[in-house]
Amino acid sequence: MTRLIAMLSVFVLLSQPGRAVAQAPEAAATVTRSELVLRDGSRLFGVIVSQDDTEVVFRTEAGATVTANRVEIASLREMTGVVVDGEFFPPDPNATRLFFGPTGRSLAKGQAYFGVYEFVMPFVQVGVTDRLSIGGGTPLVFGLGNEGDRPFWITPKLQLLNRSRTQVAVGTFHVFNPHGEGGGVGYVVGTHGDTGGSVTVGAGLAYGTEGGRSGVLMIGGERQVRRSLKLITESYVWKGGDGMASAGIRFFGDRLSADLAIAIPIGSEDLFAFPMINFVYMFK
Repeated sequence: MTRLIAMLSVFVLLSQPGRAVAQAPEAAATVTRSELVLRDGSRLFGVIVSQDDTEVVFRTEAGATVTANRVEIASLREMTGVVVDGEFFPPDPNATRLFFGPTGRSLAKGQAYFGVYEFVMPFVQVGVTDRLSIGGGTPLVFGLGNEGDRPFWITPKLQLLNRSRTQVAVGTFHVFNPHGEGGGVGYVVGTHGDTGGSVTVGAGLAYGTEGGRSGVLMIGGERQVRRSLKLITESYVWKGGDGMASAGIRFFGDRLSADLAIAIPIGSEDLFAFPMINFVYMFK
């Protein structure tokens, strides 16, 4: 199982999303396309050739020209993504996170998402500005008998650098315990790549309010291989060599994403694996 996780991790970090990208990396450059959704459910990606009050002439990424009456159009908007083998890949709506850890990307002002880790840990995150977001959550399995026993966490995050292919952010994941003690992880994280694939590296300091400090390193990667499918890996190493490695997939649509992954401990004498199942819904 350890070897399988390692192989998946290397594949996500090093593979290319399609033959065209492997042969010509510039083909994966970020581009802007229009998304045309018709009332019958058809969804097309391409460019607007011309439009007036009654119809839109639309050329798809494959080169076909479609003329749609305005009354047939459910929505028409611009979006950013990458083109692979002549197919437009729209972006992942949950691009500010891997399975659990953050990327260097930031929510835009007014954006927000609601998610659930492992069915029992709901959380929210809201973009206060284009660089600053804040969120929090609380586990459902605590406080069933006494609400005063329920811990909760907050997740402020500030983006320091936002370039076309590189983003850097700082933040913290802090847990408050009703009985006084608590702790968390303060971190700096950087992401390099585009919407088709990227690598994320982070360093943090785990701390407890009663004392104790420990460094932690995180490395992750993501690679979009289909229009609505992405491979992801996310691994942590703590001071002393212990940690966790994970790899899996993310299914996503316009607003909803679902993660399915397998995680294993690093440095443990007992070899076991556990599933990771997450859901995130983006409000735009």
